[in-house]
This record gives sequence, structure tokens and C-alpha cells, in this order.
Amino acid sequence: MPADRLLTSVLRAYQGAPNPEQNNSALSSTASLLTTLSNPLNVTLLTSHLLTAPAIWNQIDGLRTPLRIISVYNTAALTVHKHQLEGGSTKPYDAYQPRLGGGINCDDWAVAVVKGLDDRSPRWQHTLVIVGVLLGMEGQERQGLSRSMRTKYENALVTAANLVLESPAIVGLLGINSTVLALNHAFPLLSDNVRRQLNYDALVMHLATAMTSIEGYENAQFIEIIDHDVQQVPGNKFDWSTKSRSFLQLQRLASKPLVSSMGPLSRLIAHSIENVGMPGRIVEVLDHLLAFTNELQAAWEKCKLSELDPSEETTFLTPETLRVTYPVLWQVLKTTMFATTVVLRSIVARTLINSTLSSDHFAPAIASKSLLSLRNIHFISSRMGSNTFSAYTFVNLTCIDILTRFPLHSRDFLKAIYPVQAGTIPIHPLQRNHDLFYLNTSEHFTLIMSPATAENLIFTPASPYLNPNANMQLLEIFEAAHSAMLAVLGAPQSGPLTTRILPFYVESLFNSFPTNLSPRQFRFAFKALMQITTPPNPLSAAEPDLSETLMELLHYRALHAPVSPLPPSVTIKSDADAQIQPKIPLSEQAVLLLTLLDALSNLPLRMLEEWLPLAADLLNAIADLGMRDYCRGRFWEAMESGEMDVERSAICVAWWSTRGGRENVLFGDGEERGPFMSGGLGIRESRL
Repeated sequence: MPADRLLTSVLRAYQGAPNPEQNNSALSSTASLLTTLSNPLNVTLLTSHLLTAPAIWNQIDGLRTPLRIISVYNTAALTVHKHQLEGGSTKPYDAYQPRLGGGINCDDWAVAVVKGLDDRSPRWQHTLVIVGVLLGMEGQERQGLSRSMRTKYENALVTAANLVLESPAIVGLLGINSTVLALNHAFPLLSDNVRRQLNYDALVMHLATAMTSIEGYENAQFIEIIDHDVQQVPGNKFDWSTKSRSFLQLQRLASKPLVSSMGPLSRLIAHSIENVGMPGRIVEVLDHLLAFTNELQAAWEKCKLSELDPSEETTFLTPETLRVTYPVLWQVLKTTMFATTVVLRSIVARTLINSTLSSDHFAPAIASKSLLSLRNIHFISSRMGSNTFSAYTFVNLTCIDILTRFPLHSRDFLKAIYPVQAGTIPIHPLQRNHDLFYLNTSEHFTLIMSPATAENLIFTPASPYLNPNANMQLLEIFEAAHSAMLAVLGAPQSGPLTTRILPFYVESLFNSFPTNLSPRQFRFAFKALMQITTPPNPLSAAEPDLSETLMELLHYRALHAPVSPLPPSVTIKSDADAQIQPKIPLSEQAVLLLTLLDALSNLPLRMLEEWLPLAADLLNAIADLGMRDYCRGRFWEAMESGEMDVERSAICVAWWSTRGGRENVLFGDGEERGPFMSGGLGIRESRL
């Protein structure tokens, strides 16, 4: 169809009633016309009529229609730029050769488009067209526009966006979200000078709202409706059908324009927070995020799927659920967690450098709310390992550092997240997940706690997880409980409390290995105990025999320990265990010897002299040659690698060189020291 007839047909279609199929056809024809019209006035006319077309704008499907407008102009700009590169706008007109496009060069075409952004259409629609042209001409370093024209387009986008933000009530939710969508796509193309012109004070809250509301994560409502579609089926399994209404809605949510580009949007929010001029806006964003994560956590708690521990999913979920629906849900939840954490990171970072936010009035509240937000999404982050995400680690540790400056606020925060069923192991997996977050967090506050507070806030909730007969599926919480207990025992002010609860903890520690504690975890815990009970720790002066008692317990256990190699299921309980796994399997006896060798650098000088030969004797008691060689290497490393200080090193040198240490470690008391030269030995006569 000739371009003029197609233009007339499209303009007529714009004025019709909304019809999805006809609209798709009209928009496809619009993209074609924008690249084939040879008169710039017609390009202007087409743009002006498109932005006021009743057929397009009287029935809008969320942000999909604004995204389609961006796509139309992006596609058209790409084609115009391609035609210019191929010479379509520079070759002389030849009636016998088909013309490439409309023959308008990129700058003239861009001017014609922007002239169609008149007062008959709202400013937020202008941002969509401008962004589409920018993406098509300048995306992926295409450089389709001249420098001056690109600058004009960038300034026009920021000006239109700021005008929209000045009157959000008049513009409406669609206009605000469309502007957010446009900025999200075009922001990487904007120069620093143009970015500084954005009104971040007005923008940042709209960005955060767009992320969590109807065009984003729907305030976690997508989780609430899942519960109605999860059905119990024969075989004591739960099924979540791919044809259920909740799964179809989840798929629609995942394909929403803002959700599918949540990574760039979260970074745009973070950039806005870094450039906000009013600190109060940052507090508003934090309050909004906290409310959203509260809704997310509450919705998950009401869902049947939250009753399944990750270790039980393969047992209680149908194959279709495990393969299709469940992974889609967790993918959406993971994007939620990542986006929330990226925004929190920018809030905490701005708090550190802003004099108002870092004041005693704001800092503890910001830290507490940020940690509460992390707690609310911990059921997501714990599935992939919170420490693997640098932004999460930064927010967590920085907020803890801030809170430790305020003991009263720290106590109030810990009481706010105190386990509901402290002293027992909850049945619900989400409650146990909260316990895991609590134990991992509370251990950082032991230095500012009184012994009574530490006993109430840490020892009581941690004690049930120290039970060596606890469920094998709770190993991560088990390790967190041990870590929290060691933090309490190691606090300088906890001397009387340590003396009272240390026997209970030592018994639990020895009974937990190797069933519930890996060799790495046991060695770390015992070395920490030795550091607590030896100088310069104050406890060593009050209870000087504790360290030797611990060594005797370890030595006795090693003498009577099994000598068969430990299976991988026992030695590898986490990724950290897998990274330091020795090449040869070790027995329980060998691990206990390694634990004893780890403790040598902490022993007082008198004890070190006594325990060096005992450690060598224990080394020679290991029957397996491979295990013995591995432990022998660790023995040598403990003495020569720098773990010992100067005085202890001197004792080791004296024992090794003049007191039989070398012979005992390398050869053993009962082994032949050879080889020797037989010709130089002479004849030995019997003295009997």
C-alpha cells in the first residue's frame, strides 16, 4: 500500500474504538510509516495523532501500552539510522532505484518527531517518544544523532520528566509510572550533566512506589492468592498446577515491564538516593521498603508452601510443581530480595556520609529498620547463602556496627526480633528461619551486653539448638547457635557467666562431633575455647585450670576415637567445608589430633612444653600412614609457619632440636632411624 494511503488508514484507525487486534496492527503500521514517510511534516503529524489517539489511550493495559510506544519509536529510529548508514539519505534521487526509507537523515527525522510532541498530549507521553528515539539512535553506542541533537533530546527528556513530577496528582498513577518506565530505559544514555538536572527529591519516592505497587510486586498480593491453588493430592503431596489462576498471574507479574527490568530500576533508585537533597526523602523510602517487606513476609507466612522446609520440598511437592511452578515463584522472590537489598545498600551508604542521617537521632532508627527489612526477606536470602551477596553483607554488618554505638537501641532491637518460642525449636520453618537470623545477628552485640542480658538474649534462644541430638536438617542453625555461644563466652565482661555455662557448652561441643559438626567447625570452636581460657583473657586468671582441663578432655577423646575414615556426609556440611577438604579422608582420631595441634599456639609456655611430646605421641598412635603424614605436615606447619610468638617458637626449637622432638615426630620412638652404612658400624658384641 502506498505510504499516503497507509497514513490515511492509520490516522482513521486512531480515532476508532479500542480494539487490541486493530491497535497492534495500527502500531505496526505506525512503525513502518515513521521510516518510509519522506515528508517530515507527515512524521510530525503521525506522532501528534498517535499521542492523542482514542483507540490507543482509552483502554490501556498497564505499562504495556507505554512500553509499546517506546518500542515503536525505538524500532523506527533503528531503521532510520540503518538507512542513513546505507546511504538512503545521501544518495541522489533515482526514479529507477527503490529508495531506502523516507530519505530523511537522522537529525531531521528526530526534529520532525519531537515537533509532534505538542500541547495536545501530556508530558509523560512525550517521555516515551523521546526515550524510544534515544534508544534507537544512541543505544549500544550507535551515535545516530549529532552531539548537539543528542544533548537536546536528553535535556528534553529531563525537562518533561521534571514537569511530570511537579504535579503528580494531575498526571495520575499511569503518567508517573510511565515516566518511571521511560527514565529506567534511558538513564544509562544520559550524561552526568543532564542527570544532575533531575529532580531527585520528587522522583525517588515515585520510583520506590513503582517498584512495590501494582506495576511492580503488587505489594506481595501475588503470594496471598497462591495458597488457594495449592492442593493436597494422593501420596501426601502438594500440587500447584501450571493452569491455576495464581500461577498465571505470577507469570504476568514476571513479564511486567518494570519487574522484567527490576535490576536497572533498583540501580536507578539507588542512584536517586545518592543524589537526593532532602534526607527526609531517604527515611520515607526506608519506611516504604520496611512496610513492603513486612507485607511480603506476612503473605509468605500465610501460604501453605511456607510450611515446607527446603529439605522437605522434594518429598512433599509433586514433580510438576518442583519443575515448573515452584522455580518461577522463587525466581520472582529472588529478584525482590536483590532489588530490596540494592536499595538498602544505597540508604545505608548515604547514612554514613550524611551528617543529618548519621546523627544520634536518625542513625540507630535507620540501622534498626534496615535490619528489620533484611529479617523480613531472610527466608529468601538464606536459600542462596546471605554471605554470597556483597550488598547484603554490607548492609547487615554496617547496620550492626551503627547499632553497637547505641546499647539501648541495640537491646530494643534484639527484643523486637527475639524468638517467639525462645528455649524451644519451633515447628514452623519460617520461625526457625527467624531464629537463624536472630542468632547470626545477636552474636555481634555481645561486647555491649551485660552477663544477665547475654544470658537472656543469647544463651536462652541458642541452647535448644546446641542439643547434639537435634534434627540433622538444622545444621545451619546449629552452627549459628555455636557461634553465638562462643561470642558470649569470649566477651571480657562475661567471666562469671562463662564459668557457669562453659561445662554445658563443652559437653555439647564434644557430643556434637562428628554427627552435627564438621571437622572445620569443631576445630574452630575448640580453638576459640582455648583462646577464651588462656592468657591474656581475664578468665584464665580466675580459672587457671580450665585450659588444661580442655586439653586433657581432647587428648583422652583422641586416644579412644575411631580410626576409620569419616564419610563425606560427615566432613562436608557446607561450602566452606568443601573448600578446605583434604585430599585424603581423615578419621575422627586424626581430626582430634589436628584440633590439638591448632590449640598449641594458645597454650601458656609451661603447658606448651608438656603438650609438645604428648602431641607427638598421639601422632605416632595414628596407624594409617597417609593420615599420619597429613597430620605430621600440620604439626610442622604449626611450629614454623608463624602461628607461634617468639617465646613459644623458642620452646618449639629447643624441643625439636635437643629434646627428641625431631626424632619423635619424624620417626617415632619405636622406628629404625636408618638407613646407615653397614661398613662403618663395626662388629657389635653381646654384653650378655
